[in-house]
Amino acid sequence: MKKRLVLGQLMSFARSKDARMTNAIEFPMNLKRAGGRAWQIQKESMISEVKIELITTGSELLLGQVLNSHPGYLSGRLAGMGFGLARQTSVGDGKEKIAEVVQEAWGRSELVIVTGGLGPTSDDVTREAVAGWAKKKMIFHPEILEKILGYFAKRDLKAPEMVRLQAMVPEGMEVLPNERGTAPGLLWEDQGKMLVVLPGPPRELGPMFEEWVEPRLRGRAGPAERTRVVRVAGIGESAVQEKCEARLRELGVGEIGYCARPGEVDVRLRGVNEKILQAGVEELRKLLGMAVYGEDGQTMEEVVVGLARASRMKLATAESCTGGLVASRITDVAGASEIFLGGWVTYSNEAKGRELGVREESLERYGAVSAVVAGEMAEGARRRAG
Repeated sequence: MKKRLVLGQLMSFARSKDARMTNAIEFPMNLKRAGGRAWQIQKESMISEVKIELITTGSELLLGQVLNSHPGYLSGRLAGMGFGLARQTSVGDGKEKIAEVVQEAWGRSELVIVTGGLGPTSDDVTREAVAGWAKKKMIFHPEILEKILGYFAKRDLKAPEMVRLQAMVPEGMEVLPNERGTAPGLLWEDQGKMLVVLPGPPRELGPMFEEWVEPRLRGRAGPAERTRVVRVAGIGESAVQEKCEARLRELGVGEIGYCARPGEVDVRLRGVNEKILQAGVEELRKLLGMAVYGEDGQTMEEVVVGLARASRMKLATAESCTGGLVASRITDVAGASEIFLGGWVTYSNEAKGRELGVREESLERYGAVSAVVAGEMAEGARRRAG
């Protein structure tokens, strides 16, 4: 007989419109068997004592018009090299504002990274702000302008006159080539410190940081701490702390943090002793039991798919208020086609009865948002999936 894993309405697995949707069919399995793709936090993220500060520029960030993705991307890249981001500041457009925060950052950090404001328009003033702060003249670089004009020519476009501004560089600063746009970056080292200025568009910033900045940083990391994350579902952060913190302190874990999301909590352990951190992870699994579904960057959908594959089970979903989000998250995982049969979104009571065989008396007596109805939906999906 083929094993089948059927999920009902699991609140921690999808962003439900109804916070009451907390019912699910339990499946007692060893969660350690599941695989996962750690893209959020590396298993051993090392944090250096070198002070690194990030300044993101642009009034659109402060107005909430654009999501600031730079801190997440850069902190991840830095952690992979053994560094840690100590501070992040966002500042609006304006030469004086930008120069002020650069001055503050330079006084307390060894590496300052500034992003945004290198375009050709009137609100792109980071280049001039940095030059003014460093008391450097702006020097025209004809080779930069030639490259910019070539960028437009390849696309059969006429370059606006204002792009000439992007060929101006503060005297003595190194130019970082931009192969995906027209705004070059800047790098300056002085008295053992480094200033890096990069364009704002992520498709330009990322490759430039990896190609030109990372090679200059590798090997410079100092003594490092390590980070481990244990991912928990179905228990609030206060309850998690009450169950675990005292014991973790007894083990000698240096820093303990909690990050709550809908239906989930990440417990973050940091310290220099890897054995203590591993003991902390094992203790959390012991204290929290089945509530622990993964470690570090594993997502719940990756764990579920991994469990099903390891147990050679097939999976079907039955959803109501989640509107198909459970199935969507499962199919986002590579390899899900091996285990996922299909799903049903039965938003109305009529659809629950027609598609999944939910009894009308169950709906009337217990309501659509109930363990009884969720169970009947799951059983209906099991039957329909064959």
